[in-house]
Amino acid sequence: MRTALAAILLNAGLLHVGMLAAQPQQQPQPPALPPGVTVEANVSYAEYPETKIDVFKPAGWSAKGQPRHPGVLVIHGGGWTGGTKESVAPRFVLPYVEKGFVVANVEYRLARAATAPAAVQDVLGAAQWFQKNAKRLNVDKKKIVVTGGSAGGHLALMVGMTPKKAKLGKPAKVAAVINFYGITDVGDQLQGPNMRPYAVAWVPEQDGRFALADRVSPKTYVRRGLPPVLTIHGDQDPTVPYEHGTKITKALRDMGNDAELITVQGGRHGFPMEKMKELQEQIFAFLQQRGVMP
Repeated sequence: MRTALAAILLNAGLLHVGMLAAQPQQQPQPPALPPGVTVEANVSYAEYPETKIDVFKPAGWSAKGQPRHPGVLVIHGGGWTGGTKESVAPRFVLPYVEKGFVVANVEYRLARAATAPAAVQDVLGAAQWFQKNAKRLNVDKKKIVVTGGSAGGHLALMVGMTPKKAKLGKPAKVAAVINFYGITDVGDQLQGPNMRPYAVAWVPEQDGRFALADRVSPKTYVRRGLPPVLTIHGDQDPTVPYEHGTKITKALRDMGNDAELITVQGGRHGFPMEKMKELQEQIFAFLQQRGVMP
C-alpha cells in the first residue's frame, strides 16, 4: 500500500525520487551550506519524534551587537503524506538565508503518524517556538514570514490565518504569508473530479469528515485583519487546481486584506529552478514593500 501511495504521489508531482530515497532507514541530512551560513539541525519544538526544526543562520549572524534579522518559517509539501524538510532547502531555504533571513525549516507529523488536524497543530506550535526563541536567534518578532508549497502552502496559510476559535493551537503572528500553490479547500480534494489520494489519506472516512475538512481549510478563516498574502500558482496545475489560488486571493481582497496572486502561465505543480529564481525576486520585492526587509 505504501509503495502504491508513493507511486500516486510521484505521478501527481507531490514527491520526487529524492524525497522517497530520504524517507526510509537513514536520517535525511541538511544541504551543503554557502560560506558563513550555519545550522542548528533537528531541534525539537514539540514532544513528537517528527516535530523538529532546522535553524539556518545567515553569514555574519551574531546574537549580539547587530540589528535583528527577519525570519521565515519554511514548511515542506508532500500532500501531508510525504516529503521532508531537507527536500525543500535548495528552493525555499537557501534563497532566504542568502538575503539575511534566519530560517526555521519545519518537520511535522505526516498522515502515517497522525491524520488531520495534527499537521496544522504542529506547524502552529513551530510558529510559537520561533517566536519564543526569536531573541536568542536575533530575529525581529515583527518580521517573521511563513512560506511553503502545495501542502506546505496550505499549512503556511493556516499559520497565518488560523484564529483562536478554531482550537487548533495558539494563533501565530506573522508579517506575511508566501503561498506556493497551496490547497485552500481541503474538502474539494476529498470528492468529485478533484479528489486526491493524499487528501483522503490525511482526512480519512469518519464521522464529521467534511466538517473537519472545513476546519483545516484556509478558506474557512478569511476575515478582516489578516497578514499580507502572496499566492503563486500555475494556471495548468494538475494537482491543486488554479482556482484554489484565485478564490482565496479574491476572498481575502473582498474582506479588505492585502493579497496578491502571481499567475505562472503554463505552470504546473512545481516550477523549474530558473523560474523559482525569478519568482524569488518578486517575493523579495513584495516583502520589501511591506517593510519585512530593508
